[in-house]
Amino acid sequence: MAHLRPHARVSGLGTALDRFVAHYTNRFDAKGRISIPAPFRGVLARDGFDGLYVHPSLDSPALDCGGNALLKRIDAVLDSMIPYSAQHDLFATALLGTSEILRPDAEGRISLSAASRAHLDLDGEAVFVGQGYKFQIWRPDRFAERLAAARLALRQVREPSDPTHGARG
Repeated sequence: MAHLRPHARVSGLGTALDRFVAHYTNRFDAKGRISIPAPFRGVLARDGFDGLYVHPSLDSPALDCGGNALLKRIDAVLDSMIPYSAQHDLFATALLGTSEILRPDAEGRISLSAASRAHLDLDGEAVFVGQGYKFQIWRPDRFAERLAAARLALRQVREPSDPTHGARG
C-alpha cells in the first residue's frame, strides 16, 4: 500500500501549500518597495522560479504574477495556437511582451516598475490575491469592488431561477 506524504498531490488537485491562496494588503515603503506576502514567497520558492514573473492582466485592472506554474500555463496557451498566426502574436505580445521579471530582495520586497504602478494606479498599498497557480496585485478599492461583484455573481449562480425556491408555505 502506498503512503501519501503530508504535502503530496492527490488526483492533480494539489495542496494549499503549493498554490497561492487568500489575500493580503501590504503597504509600499518610503523607497517604493512592497513585500510579497510570506505564504506567497513560500509557494514561489517551492516552484523554483528565480524571481517573480509579472504581466498586466488581460481582463482586469491587476497584475498577474507567479513563477514556473504561471509560465507553464502561458506556454500551454501559446502552444495551442498556430505559430506566427495573428492570434498567437497577439497573445504572445500581451503575455510575454509586456512582462517583467522582478527580483525580490532578501526581505521579500519588490519594486514594481513605473509602468506597472501606473497600470494599476497604485499609491500607498496594494492587495495580493491568490488564484491558485498565480496571484494578482490590485489597488485595494478596485479589488473590493471585484470581490463584491464576484460574490454577487456566485450567489446568482447558486440560487435557482425558480422564484418560489426557498419560499415557506
